[in-house]
Amino acid sequence: METDKDELMAHARRQASRPQAILRAWIALGEAVGVTSVRTGDDYARARATIEVLLDEIGDDESHPLAEVLDYLAERVAAYEEEHAPIPEAEPKEVLRFLMSQHGLKQEDLADCAPQGRISDILSGRRGVSKEIARRLARRFNVSAAVFL
Repeated sequence: METDKDELMAHARRQASRPQAILRAWIALGEAVGVTSVRTGDDYARARATIEVLLDEIGDDESHPLAEVLDYLAERVAAYEEEHAPIPEAEPKEVLRFLMSQHGLKQEDLADCAPQGRISDILSGRRGVSKEIARRLARRFNVSAAVFL
C-alpha cells in the first residue's frame, strides 16, 4: 500500500503528464483573475486591483478558498516591487510608524485595522504583525502586506 506521500507523488505525476490540461487551466485562470504574472507596470496595476477585490471578498476568513489566489498574487506583486521599487529593509514597526507619520495618523486612527492596544504593542515591539493585520494595514496604506511581515 502506498503512503500518503507516495499517493501525492503519483497524483502529481498523473497531472504533470497532462500539460495541455494544465495549460487550459492556466489560461482560464489568467482570464478569470486578469493576470498570472507581474512583469510590467500594467500587470502590476491589474494584480493590485485584483488583490483589492479579493481582500474585499475574503475579509478576515483566512481559510476562504480564494485566499490561495490572493497569496499567489501578493507574492508576484512583492517580487515585482522588490525588483522595481525596492523598499529598504526596516522592521514592521518602523514601517508602520513611518506610514502613520506620513498620513498624520494616531494609533486610534487605525481602529479599522486593529485594536489600539495591538497597534501600541506592534509599535513598541512587544508583538509582531499577524498576517490578517498586515493585510488590513496594506489595504489602508495601499502597500504590499509584505512590508509588515
